Amino acid sequence: MLANYLPILIFLGVGTAIAMVLLGLGLLIGTGSKDDEKLSPYECGFEPFEDTRVKFDVRYYLVAILFIIFDLEIAFLFPWAVSLDVVGGFGLIAMGIFLAILVVGFIYEWKKGALEWD
Repeated sequence: MLANYLPILIFLGVGTAIAMVLLGLGLLIGTGSKDDEKLSPYECGFEPFEDTRVKFDVRYYLVAILFIIFDLEIAFLFPWAVSLDVVGGFGLIAMGIFLAILVVGFIYEWKKGALEWD
């Protein structure tokens, strides 16, 4: 039974050893000297206008989630379009139902104002 897991243990051991060696070399060779210019905040060449740790509005995350959902819709459309001749009419109807559900969801989000950015 140990023979089955031995390659995995060797792999983990070699990976850990390489990580430790590289971290040690970085500590030994690196100078670690940081001047004021390196430690200064940078925002497009200007000093920051406000605190960089400001909380984001929840609407930002809602728009991001909507983007991911509709991005995944496009990801599903590509394989369907490539194999449309194989899946035939059933595939066309199934994709139509899928797109209809997504369009209804999009209209609902639009009416609720989730896409508005005040």
